[in-house]
Amino acid sequence: MKKLLVAIAVAGFVGSTIGVASATELRLSHQWSTKDVRHQVAQIVADEVAAANVDLEIKIFPSKSLFKPREQYSPLSRGQLDMTVFPLSYAGGQRPEYNLTLMPGLVKNHDHAARLNQSEFMREIEKIMAEDDVKVLVHGYLAGGFAGKDKCITKPEDVQGLQMRAAGKAFEQMLAAAGASIASMASSEIYNAMQTGVLQAANTSSSSFVSYRIFEQVKCYTPAGKYALWFMYQPLLINKSTYEGLNDAQRAALDAASAKAQAFYLEEAKKQDASSVEVFEAAGVEIANMTADEFEQWRTLAKESSYKKFLEDAPDTGQKLLDLALSVE
Repeated sequence: MKKLLVAIAVAGFVGSTIGVASATELRLSHQWSTKDVRHQVAQIVADEVAAANVDLEIKIFPSKSLFKPREQYSPLSRGQLDMTVFPLSYAGGQRPEYNLTLMPGLVKNHDHAARLNQSEFMREIEKIMAEDDVKVLVHGYLAGGFAGKDKCITKPEDVQGLQMRAAGKAFEQMLAAAGASIASMASSEIYNAMQTGVLQAANTSSSSFVSYRIFEQVKCYTPAGKYALWFMYQPLLINKSTYEGLNDAQRAALDAASAKAQAFYLEEAKKQDASSVEVFEAAGVEIANMTADEFEQWRTLAKESSYKKFLEDAPDTGQKLLDLALSVE
């Protein structure tokens, strides 16, 4: 009788641990507020997976509450973090190839970005991520533009002699080559810098231009329209081993949720650019759209500055990746 009770107890314990093991919780970290489109992308994936009822829960840690913004790639690669929405160029110090995902003139507009996401270029970037045990679930680019305190900025000669803030080292290199003086600072500091005369122009994302109320400090805004220079790849990533450790139903639910989130991401990114124009227009700011010819002028300058520096930093793989990216029409 005693042996029977022990056997029942053991069986009960094993059964309970199996039940616990089948319910998986993944931790997802990002740096933005819960109102940001990148959080919304993460929330769609979490909600869709929960609705699929496959014993998989995604717990989101927003507003850099789990890891600092630029310090998420290494924990993800090591399996200390399961998922993150992450600007891939933040890890450019570890993998110089990633700097191509924030490179002036490489992406023309959002539809071009979507084609890049499905191209051989992106497949090569994903191979590099796989070496770090990282996998892409949701592709996504966000765009940005220029704002000038006293004048419009659409072509390289417009920035000559200006004190500027740029978003990313590659953009700093290009603007410096055009004759601008660079002042490095967070986008949250642009408003005060313009107000006090430290800055005369700035380059940042459409959403930052609005959220930081830069329209109160500038005369002219060059938005991301048919042509834009500033595009930053900010995907939803997962630790590859974690993904492969899920059961078939969980992976299928995660894949379906990610596809839905990716479609949302593309449309919302376009809306952010359009809504930023409306906000600046309502504030009485002049809108200056970049032309195809002006875009090509910037790209020519970028090839001589930013692209050249990139190739120096990635001598083995850089030229192939750059050629692949530029081949996407």
